[in-house]
Amino acid sequence: KLEMTRAFLRPDMAVLEFGCGTGSTAIAHAPFVKHIQAIDVSSKMIEIAQRKAAENAIENVTFRHAAIDRIDIPDCSLDAVLGLNVLHVLANWQEIPARVHRMLKPGGVFVSSTMCLGDSMKFLKYVVPIGKALGLMPAVKVFTTGELLSALTAAGFKIEKQWQPAKNTPVFIVAKKAG
Repeated sequence: KLEMTRAFLRPDMAVLEFGCGTGSTAIAHAPFVKHIQAIDVSSKMIEIAQRKAAENAIENVTFRHAAIDRIDIPDCSLDAVLGLNVLHVLANWQEIPARVHRMLKPGGVFVSSTMCLGDSMKFLKYVVPIGKALGLMPAVKVFTTGELLSALTAAGFKIEKQWQPAKNTPVFIVAKKAG
């Protein structure tokens, strides 16, 4: 996935990664772009990411404690947005493609890797809300690859690449903003 993503990156790019966790992906892509702004809702993850960047002398990545649905990014200001292993844990996942689309410059790309549980474990659509209410499960959204693709195309994206290494694994998608 790192290699496939890099095929869409250039040295002059401004990139946002949301749901960056401990920063491993942002740090791995840093040598291939101008700057990465990496955000996560967990301040503890951001602390770890900042420490890792400092230890590796990575200076073109900025880590911030923020959420994708609350961050202020000017329209048409980014060349790429990465949302890796995060859409399925966002309550408002259907709104995110349109938000990302607005942030991207024409020709910009949205790279996602998403677990589409509705493709293989349809029963989870009913089990997860019960498990969450009982405090037994995290908030995981159950949707299909088709529903994800529909949300991306409805937001104005053209699918450039779609790859899934095996059944019951996340689907990797590169979606491009027209222009």
